[in-house]
Amino acid sequence: MAFAMGSWAFLIGVILAVLFGFLPQAAWVTWVLVLLGIIIGLLNITDKEVTPFLMASVILVITSSLGGGVLGSIPTLGTILENMLTLFVPATIIVALKSVFALAKSK
Repeated sequence: MAFAMGSWAFLIGVILAVLFGFLPQAAWVTWVLVLLGIIIGLLNITDKEVTPFLMASVILVITSSLGGGVLGSIPTLGTILENMLTLFVPATIIVALKSVFALAKSK
């Protein structure tokens, strides 16, 4: 059940990040994406997926961050990249913390 909820949070989060790129930004948009990112980090990533997820999400965060500067002049694309950051940074932080705790626990 939790995995299904995490999968739906991931799919809905990516779709909303793109759709919200076409709308004027509001504070509630940020909170929705952050909440979905937390759900993704808590429920969607299994122990076997931690390393690939962290690698992919760090690359996505760096690319979105740097790409936002280069592509930020294209209003909708820049906003979509910012929304992706808003979604994936919380998920990345949660998964990284879970990974650190698992490492500390195994010693």
